[in-house]
Amino acid sequence: MPGKTNTLLIKTPEGIVFSQLLASPVSRFMAWIIDLAAISAAMTVLGFVLNVLQVLSADIAGALLALAYFVLSIGYGITLEWLWRGQTIGKRVLRLRVVDAEGMRLQFHQVVIRNLLRFVDSLPVFYFVGGVACVLNKKTQRLGDFAANTVVIRNPRISEPDLDQLLTGKFNSLRQYPHLEARLRQRVTPMEASLVIQALLRRDEFDPKARIELLGEIAAHFREKSGFPPEATDGITDEQFIRNIADVLFRTRRGKKLEKETA
Repeated sequence: MPGKTNTLLIKTPEGIVFSQLLASPVSRFMAWIIDLAAISAAMTVLGFVLNVLQVLSADIAGALLALAYFVLSIGYGITLEWLWRGQTIGKRVLRLRVVDAEGMRLQFHQVVIRNLLRFVDSLPVFYFVGGVACVLNKKTQRLGDFAANTVVIRNPRISEPDLDQLLTGKFNSLRQYPHLEARLRQRVTPMEASLVIQALLRRDEFDPKARIELLGEIAAHFREKSGFPPEATDGITDEQFIRNIADVLFRTRRGKKLEKETA
């Protein structure tokens, strides 16, 4: 069995390597405890409502309560992980996120599969099957993750970079295409957005040749992904293009104001 590591390396077809910290089984279990508390609280409220049916039929009330628990426990994970891009309340608290194991955008069917298999992972009690699978799997995947080709990563808290200092005040030609800006923000994964910032922050750590190659690969990746027309990107360096991408991703509210001040 390959050696276990707490780091996941993902290489895109363009040759860009993403490095992500895998969530430990302990942190995942703690996130599940928080989620279980949230589900239990919702079930308590729902239980009070269904108690009214006890007057009519205790059997019907019991059956509806059991059905409600199944729908809520499954629907909770599916709904939040889809709307919050791989996070539930517990994962948000502990800064965890579900992502595609190959670095692609998380798909709805993956969210559904991993949550439908949650009952298998929870057997016989306290996620024993899922916990054993996480310990034995090199990517810390439970059975639901393995079937859905997903992993859970950890996003450690880092100090927010000074965007005013990091991004130059030059005119950003990408801002002329708001519909493409919005589409880019929808397409970019958290890993890709992090890569853009890290490349700009650490660019001076590379020798000139490696720096040019790295920024060129990242720029080529985002040129293909973004779909901006040639007139929006021609005549600017790869590094400035990446700065423009970072400006679009991280300063969506302030971009237009910045352009007016520097135009």
